Amino acid sequence: MNQIVLKAGKQKPVLNRHPWIFSGAIQHVGGDPPNGAIVDVLDSHRRFLARGYLNRASQISIRLLTWDESESIDSDFFRRRLRRAFDARNELEQSPHTNAYRLCFGESDLLPGLIIDRYAQYLVLQVLTLGMEQWKQCIADLLVELLHPEGIFERSDAPSRTKEGLPSTSAALRGREPTGLVEIEENGHRFLVDIVKGQKTGFYLDQRENRQKLCAHFHGAQILNCFSYTGGFSVYAARAGARAITNVDSSRNALEIASQNMALNGLGEHPTDYVTGDVFELLRDYWRSGRTFDLIILDPPKFAMSRATVPSACRGYKDINLLAMRVLNPGGLLATFSCSSLVSADLFQKVLFGASVDARRDAQIVERFAQGPDHPVLLTFPEAAYLKGLLCRVY
Repeated sequence: MNQIVLKAGKQKPVLNRHPWIFSGAIQHVGGDPPNGAIVDVLDSHRRFLARGYLNRASQISIRLLTWDESESIDSDFFRRRLRRAFDARNELEQSPHTNAYRLCFGESDLLPGLIIDRYAQYLVLQVLTLGMEQWKQCIADLLVELLHPEGIFERSDAPSRTKEGLPSTSAALRGREPTGLVEIEENGHRFLVDIVKGQKTGFYLDQRENRQKLCAHFHGAQILNCFSYTGGFSVYAARAGARAITNVDSSRNALEIASQNMALNGLGEHPTDYVTGDVFELLRDYWRSGRTFDLIILDPPKFAMSRATVPSACRGYKDINLLAMRVLNPGGLLATFSCSSLVSADLFQKVLFGASVDARRDAQIVERFAQGPDHPVLLTFPEAAYLKGLLCRVY
């Protein structure tokens, strides 16, 4: 039998229903299972603990699927788990104003390594682990059965795939590949999404609620949207009455889509600038030239890729927030985010404290932000709480 026996004293995280088992916790591998195989996990006394899939090539050697010894891992198992995940998003499914959201969020939906996003009539599938790769075709068939999408596009091109010994994959998995940008609706706003080549799976679905919350502060404001990508925050801001908006991103293509998104929402004539460049350098230029703003949005990509890079990531967060504080008008607002799961909310707040001291600006926390409810955090897997943000008033 394919059984993994843990070292004495290493069973506690499993008993606490954490879905990861690291290589150092394993005492013995029985049955010589291949990587990707389903295995039973036993404690040092050979008592059943859980069942999951194995990959010796990864530091996270086992990702757990069930703690019920009677539950087999088969197509019916995945059907049940997918239905549960979909039912949990029923409020979004029934919304007449939103048709883009996350349908499955990996470990938090007890399907580790699996991401499913809905973009109107299309689904985007992201498979991050070898164990889930073994079930990819089964899952695609179940998605067709349960949701009847026009197409399923696979975006398994995340860097983490290399740690699993998997190649990068991006291709149509079922149905037809979109011939261009896919139009979605979010809280009544319309957006064009590149699900084939765009960042992540095409759009930052995790910021949906935060974009809506910031609408209370946009009216009449001169706004700087840094790392603007395709202008999600900017469309909300313009619709909410922002006086003027400057979008900054390193991708000219993303800014072109941002311009299209403004026009799609009847905002083509809104005073909006599109600046291609490095946000750090542009903020320094604005500071030196004396240019200021009423509200700045900082939503950078992930800075911390591993624990070893957390110190350098924190220096980056401090630098960029310090610069933003310097170009804010007194009493202005800074909406600042981190999507680095390895940088905790507490550490992020400490970084902002240091930035405010060095900028010689007083800053008050007005509101805290997190990922949307379609990106839930399993209580036994706090690592899922990756997105954190603060709205600060800066004097």
